[in-house]
Amino acid sequence: MTDLAFHRRLRALTADHNALLRRRNRKLTPGNGIYDRYAHPVLTADHVPLSWRYDFDPKANPFLMQRMGVNSVFNAGAIEFKGRIVVMARVEGWDRKSFFAVAESRNGIDGFRFWDYPVILPDHDEAETNVYDMRLVRHEDGWIYGLFCAERHDDSQPGNLSAAVARCGIARTRDLVRWERLPDLQTRSPQQRNVVLHPRFVRGRYAFYTRPLTHFAATGTGEGIGWGVCDDITRPVLETEAIMDRRAYHTIKEGKNGLGPAPIETPEGWLHLAHGVRDTAAGMRYVLYLFLADRDDPSRIRKIPGGYFLAPEDGERVGDVSNVVFSNGWVARSNGDVFLYYGASDTRLHVATTTVAQLLDYVCHTPVDGRRSAACVQQRCALIRRNLVAPKTRHPRRGS
Repeated sequence: MTDLAFHRRLRALTADHNALLRRRNRKLTPGNGIYDRYAHPVLTADHVPLSWRYDFDPKANPFLMQRMGVNSVFNAGAIEFKGRIVVMARVEGWDRKSFFAVAESRNGIDGFRFWDYPVILPDHDEAETNVYDMRLVRHEDGWIYGLFCAERHDDSQPGNLSAAVARCGIARTRDLVRWERLPDLQTRSPQQRNVVLHPRFVRGRYAFYTRPLTHFAATGTGEGIGWGVCDDITRPVLETEAIMDRRAYHTIKEGKNGLGPAPIETPEGWLHLAHGVRDTAAGMRYVLYLFLADRDDPSRIRKIPGGYFLAPEDGERVGDVSNVVFSNGWVARSNGDVFLYYGASDTRLHVATTTVAQLLDYVCHTPVDGRRSAACVQQRCALIRRNLVAPKTRHPRRGS
């Protein structure tokens, strides 16, 4: 390739990339009344800066090929920072290694741009192979914490190259650039993923939501979402984990469940977003659900609607790990608006928008899971009866 052709190709790549960054997102109507989805993902592998993927030196890279490709961008923590919506995205390279990168937007639904460099986490342990799915938590102690999965090979199974151990890594920052790495969370469970820090002290102690598991990937090897406390986050040891939200047979959380982002504080209590997993003939299916915990005792659930809150639809179903939605980030603004970020099939990042009022209405007035077909059909029939006798909303019957 000549220098002229090299620079023509670079200009074309740059123009296409800039057009993608400028693309406006469109709300999908009419929606379901609970939240609104959008036409485009907010982040994909193509949003990653060209300078992270290409070598712009024509002598070193005469064909202007990608030297360090990006496979996917998904599962982002989120926070409001200096008046902008900021997400801490999981970026996965062609080499399967994940790292964290900050992208920001003025409006939270489009125009996301990555900061100049990925996040540089202090190197904690040479055995640590991969890090991913960071929850960002602004704690009342003044720090912004990042809790993430820190994965390494399970050396107790030397012949099994898929055997892994997941731990909860903890880091903190003031500016999302300089990070202090704290010791990994210690619990009595052999595996810990999807750990979340409660944003406030609970009777003077740091509180964690955990997801204890016996095995790295298998469903059915843990009891549910746990709760534990410690005195000092720089020595994070949980002596006990009390299960606050258990798995249940023939539900959306039959296989396993885990918390998403840190809860939103509301006058009614702590609003939680979680994921539920069940096995199907096509593999594991991940969906999202909500529940409301007591304001004074965050370990006690007050309301939990039946069924899922958000599940993969249309193109969201397709990707590296299909039929999956996963969220570890949402932002509640002072005006009540909520931006909910969710990864679709381990490939791209989407947004849904709603309000605290809508979420509370959904949680407080949606029926609980009847647990049996007979009970669930009675719930639906009760809804139908109310609608048929309501004079202001009654529709004409066929033939009338």
